[in-house]
Amino acid sequence: MTQNIKPLFSPDQKIADEFALSASIVVHPGDCLDLLKSIPDEALQLVVTSPPYNIGKEYEKKLDLDLYLAQQAQVISECVRALSPKGSICWQVGNYVDRGAIIPLDTILYPIFSDLGLQMRNRIIWHFEHGLHCSRRFSGRYETIIWFTKSDEYTFNLDPVRVPQKYPGKKYFKGPKAGQYSSNPLGKNPGDLWIIPNVKSNHVEKTEHPCQFPVELIERLVLSLTNEGDWVLDPFLGTGTSIIAAIRHKRRGAGAETIPKYIELACQRIQQEIAGTLRTRPMDRPVYDPVEAGNSLTVAPWSKDATQMALLEKRPEYGESDK
Repeated sequence: MTQNIKPLFSPDQKIADEFALSASIVVHPGDCLDLLKSIPDEALQLVVTSPPYNIGKEYEKKLDLDLYLAQQAQVISECVRALSPKGSICWQVGNYVDRGAIIPLDTILYPIFSDLGLQMRNRIIWHFEHGLHCSRRFSGRYETIIWFTKSDEYTFNLDPVRVPQKYPGKKYFKGPKAGQYSSNPLGKNPGDLWIIPNVKSNHVEKTEHPCQFPVELIERLVLSLTNEGDWVLDPFLGTGTSIIAAIRHKRRGAGAETIPKYIELACQRIQQEIAGTLRTRPMDRPVYDPVEAGNSLTVAPWSKDATQMALLEKRPEYGESDK
């Protein structure tokens, strides 16, 4: 006998604005603390977000650092209460900048998570190639994802996020497995350094939000830290990326956003995802290499500096390797 099971998401899927366990998608138009207070204890499997960095973007008011941390602590505390014992929290952050000096936000947020009894499993470095160019320090080209769990019994699915092996033909050269392939046929662990393009002007996912993160970044966390049907929450939803990554892989998604134009964008993008029309960068697409692609802009219009080129040409990608 075939059981008639209602799909988790359908073309006429309604987006709720208040949390309910019977819902599948929630976009709360308001403060995240109001949303969090409506979520039952231990209902969430994954909390993943990129909070405001307190640097004065259009969606935030720059605060004294102590006040900013106190506000973050309120949100984090509620997230921990609503998190399953097997759940994870991933806080993706960059730097707070004060008169040209940087303060890595993950370092000053860590005690908040630790004091709430959470355990850090990884400090993931998200590396990207494009961003603002600095003139008085090296340009920032990475942010961090700090991953915490509520207990030692946490969900972790490695196989769905494995990446291609560097040497898939490698074999054991001695011992009882000599001659057998040593690599996992599904791929290798992606490690804690993730090279994923950030969402800039020519990115297929770009909206008017100034600090949008790519869907593939959150997909990797959703696939590895949750199972189908689980709840994923983003307390600072922006344009809906976390919910999109969740529902793409048959998870439930919830989030809060205070700015009307971002709420509208989030709902539009979520509906496009359900309809299968949302354009995103695929998870398995290699990072674009302009030299390999033969991009004419890689040819410098000025003469080469002999000293600088001597340094570059020793690197394999520029020709002769180190002797």
